[in-house]
Amino acid sequence: MAKDKAVSIRPLDDRVVVEQLEAEEKTSGGILLPDNAKQKPQRGSVVAVGQGKRHDDGTVTALSVKAGDEVVYGRYAGSDVQINGKEYKILRESDILARLVSGK
Repeated sequence: MAKDKAVSIRPLDDRVVVEQLEAEEKTSGGILLPDNAKQKPQRGSVVAVGQGKRHDDGTVTALSVKAGDEVVYGRYAGSDVQINGKEYKILRESDILARLVSGK
């Protein structure tokens, strides 16, 4: 009998692993949404980042996001994967539109 192993994910090159936020259950006006009307958000929390973008001359440029950052990405960007029952999105750094920054 095989034992369950914890799986960790390490993206390659300029790829980023993002844990997607849950879909909103209510509208801002307080209307409850049925499951088929919920849209997956285009926001998530960065779980892991690759080493960076590799250029033709062999140099590597570090990514501008890090684990723990909250980001916004394009609606159809990246690939959806499921690991240990959790949904993640793997995208290139260039698919990330913005990093959310809290503060004044």
